[in-house]
Amino acid sequence: MIRVFIGFDSRETVAFHVLSHSIHAHATEPVTIAPLARRQLGPLFTRERDPLQSTDFSISRFLTPYLCDFHDWALFLDCDMLFLDDIAKLWALRDDRYAVMVVKHDYVPKDDTKFLGAVQTPYARKNWSSVMLFNNARCRALTPAYVNSATGLDLHQFKWLDDEAWIGELPPRWNHLIGEYPYTPDAGNVHFTRGGPYFDEYRDSDYAAHWFAARDAALRVDPRMRSS
Repeated sequence: MIRVFIGFDSRETVAFHVLSHSIHAHATEPVTIAPLARRQLGPLFTRERDPLQSTDFSISRFLTPYLCDFHDWALFLDCDMLFLDDIAKLWALRDDRYAVMVVKHDYVPKDDTKFLGAVQTPYARKNWSSVMLFNNARCRALTPAYVNSATGLDLHQFKWLDDEAWIGELPPRWNHLIGEYPYTPDAGNVHFTRGGPYFDEYRDSDYAAHWFAARDAALRVDPRMRSS
């Protein structure tokens, strides 16, 4: 079973549902998907939201291994993404040598702001944590106490690991940053990191047509289905 946690922000509810649909539409293995919603975490997540955090799940994403009882593997995804290929291909890349596996981006954001006027803060290892394949048993440092108290940079730069050699690398096609990287038909998972096409300002971004097609497919009801 492929276990997936997707960051949930009420300002982007549609993003969560379209991403979920795109995963199921391409998957060739069973998938479970859970929204990582702040209001559902209760006493597990008590820290105040920092003004620099652009989403409700900027920090809570690091509770994923704890929510799995530090057992097996789990995948965390930002909600502003869209799968164009089979998630089982990504899941198959799990490697027990590593505690976490990510796309190791090396770039400086082109813009100073992103969706809803949020500040685009540059820092080392930026966007590595937007797709994380967790080997949960090796992430025991990520207790609620630690996640609630550690700095954002310590979390997002993986300072909670004893050795950076425990960070495995995923192919870039599994976290293709739209607007930062050129269009490629090989992308398996695209990331609307500047803002999704559900915001008017980004309706014409790369892969927007794919997102709207996925949304329409998620809303479609076969007219042959009739209530008895």
